[in-house]
Amino acid sequence: MTSSGLKRRPQLSEDVAAHIRDQIMSGVLCSGVFVRIDETAAELGVSATPVREALVTLRGEGLVEQVPHRGYRVGELDRGDIEDIFWLQGTIASKLARRAARIITPVQIEQLVDLNARLRDAVMRADAEAIETCEFEFHRCINKVAGGKKLAWFLFGAIRYTPVRLYASDPAWGEESVRSHDALIAAFTWGDLDAVGELMRRQFVDGAQRLVAHLGLGGSAAM
Repeated sequence: MTSSGLKRRPQLSEDVAAHIRDQIMSGVLCSGVFVRIDETAAELGVSATPVREALVTLRGEGLVEQVPHRGYRVGELDRGDIEDIFWLQGTIASKLARRAARIITPVQIEQLVDLNARLRDAVMRADAEAIETCEFEFHRCINKVAGGKKLAWFLFGAIRYTPVRLYASDPAWGEESVRSHDALIAAFTWGDLDAVGELMRRQFVDGAQRLVAHLGLGGSAAM
């Protein structure tokens, strides 16, 4: 998603909501700032209608609040919110990973090795878009092995609140992600369910800590 314009599709308001949500979670839009409908529409190359619809959605999520006669204002995002979001993601992802560890095959492990090699290359090239894709595909592969479509659906919903491009643009995060994946692959190879679950959980603890620091919320995530 970029600010250069959005494709016109039936779910356009969802795309706009994703864009604004990402800006809030990454700190581009800070607490108390008003989201101007006309300005946002012009920035994204859409009409005002999907922006209004998106803001109604985000109000329901508690990310913005409606101020009578003034519009929509970004709500407060505190450290506890970040911790809660990443705790939920880590809890679900850890359960799916442990489930996958029980049934993963050598061929599927090789797929993870290949995906992490692609991620390593993308990190070396500082290609944020490729990093984002490889990271998504790595976790998607694990979730497909695990099954559990309902859990995966809940995880997808929670991940909407992760500013993925912010992480993908951070070289230190990229290098840590590759190392973490290497350790996770080794745990899958050994069939160590506890290690798999803990390594997966730690990835989300790390993500929370980095976002807390980026947003200047102080301290580290207690998860």
